[in-house]
Amino acid sequence: MERHNKTWLPYVFLLPAIALIVCFMIYPVGTVFYYSLHNFYLNRAWANGFIGLDNFKQIFQDSLFYSSLAVTAKWVFWEVSLQLIIGLAIALLLNRSFKCRGLVRALVFSPWAISGVLTALMWSMMYNQHMGVINDLLLKFGLIKSNIAWLGGVNTAFWAVVIAELWRGIPFFAITLLAALQTIPGELYESCSVDGGGKWVAFKKITLPYLKETIVLSSLLRVVWEFNNVNTIYAMTGGGPANLTTTLSMYIANEAIHSNNFGYGSALMVIGFLILLIFAEIYLKASRFGKEE
Repeated sequence: MERHNKTWLPYVFLLPAIALIVCFMIYPVGTVFYYSLHNFYLNRAWANGFIGLDNFKQIFQDSLFYSSLAVTAKWVFWEVSLQLIIGLAIALLLNRSFKCRGLVRALVFSPWAISGVLTALMWSMMYNQHMGVINDLLLKFGLIKSNIAWLGGVNTAFWAVVIAELWRGIPFFAITLLAALQTIPGELYESCSVDGGGKWVAFKKITLPYLKETIVLSSLLRVVWEFNNVNTIYAMTGGGPANLTTTLSMYIANEAIHSNNFGYGSALMVIGFLILLIFAEIYLKASRFGKEE
């Protein structure tokens, strides 16, 4: 009896965690797969029912799906690349000792504590064509001749949203990379200096190899985050103008909220899930994550 209790006791302690995972992860994901095979309208209950793979057939005939996928790839590439580069530079700076370093760290990390919707509203006010501070400053410095509708122009809307999300996303990389930098033994840099290696050599031969695992994992997490990011774009542009900021997640939100077409939106989510799953597998294998050099 005692041996039997020892065998089952660990599983008993795991039951609360398993129940939470089932309730908040497995069940919602399973529901999405289920509804992707159905017509499911909140405002047209008589049209609801099982339709098999028809939603998926419609997706691959939908031109907006392909354009939203292209916008998503562009969005994720620029966001993750710029956040990583700038976040790494800030982390290297904050890893040094200087006066008021604690205050500077708090200021750098503060955007991460602000919600996405609040960030979007704040930047929307700054981008405002008539009373925004950005137009005001650019006019005073003589960089523009008249006010610009940053979020309404076909040439500026996408990059305006990119900058807003960039401001909020940089602290994520800065925090994670700074934590990794502080685990690198200082003796390695001293040895490199004694051997005649400069700052660039130390960065290339010591810093980057030690940061590789953190960079790979944090970049992958950020790719998933930005791929699914909808609150910033939804609050700032709603996917416009002319669908130039409509990512796949934004398209799904529009289908679910405006069209009430939850079946088609679920099918789009399944496609997005599969894209991320395949990308993560290829990315981790290509980067040799978790394998020693």
